[in-house]
Amino acid sequence: MFGRRKKKGAAEDAAGEAEQVVDSVDTEADEEEAGRDRVRLEPGPRPDGPWDSEEVRDPGEGRVDLGGLFVPGVDGMELRVEVAGDAIVAATVVLRDSAIQLQAFAAPKHEGIWGEVREEIAGGITQQGGIVDEVEGPLGWELRAQVPVQLPDGTGGFQVVRFVGVDGPRWFLRGVISGQGAVQPQAAGLLEQIFRDTVVVRGEGPMAPRDPIVLKLPNDAQMVPEGVQQEEGSRFSGGMGQLQRGPEITEVR
Repeated sequence: MFGRRKKKGAAEDAAGEAEQVVDSVDTEADEEEAGRDRVRLEPGPRPDGPWDSEEVRDPGEGRVDLGGLFVPGVDGMELRVEVAGDAIVAATVVLRDSAIQLQAFAAPKHEGIWGEVREEIAGGITQQGGIVDEVEGPLGWELRAQVPVQLPDGTGGFQVVRFVGVDGPRWFLRGVISGQGAVQPQAAGLLEQIFRDTVVVRGEGPMAPRDPIVLKLPNDAQMVPEGVQQEEGSRFSGGMGQLQRGPEITEVR
């Protein structure tokens, strides 16, 4: 009798352990599903921008027409373009000792991608030995990262960078803030306003999610090699310097 009771108790223990394992698996599955739900949210409202081309009456007013983006012009800023192969895929606004790179991508119609992109960027930086904090900033959820870089003297160091992003209707706009605007986020107000006031032109053609929205040079733009002295004045509104082709800021994955 005692032997049978012990056997029954062992069976009950095993069943209890099995239930705990199932509960643990269910919990992990629920957490994983919740994570997927978090990154697959529909694009939220954008009362302060960035704007879709259908939401702005005259996107070219006070902005530079780059085809897929209309970038606001402000006094003292320099505009550079980043090239991948033969295509212009990003624009970088340099303002004193700070900069913001703007790049637009196609996105699903009813699903935002910024949450998923944040996770991928953070994972890539962490794998390289960098440090990433996900915080809610003036532009919504963003990444504030210390990215490993090689310094001019050959030693290793870190570059402080802010990754910001907003999901729009069938597009996603990413900004990469560097310089003092990343080191001291409170000093990045004008760069953040440029991001908010940017207009994205997605177009009606079919595009795969994450395909870059290709840009173009303005009709009167002149390519100026980096480091060449600029002429005073500007052809663009807001007192912008002439377009330059600058070094591409590569997304860390």
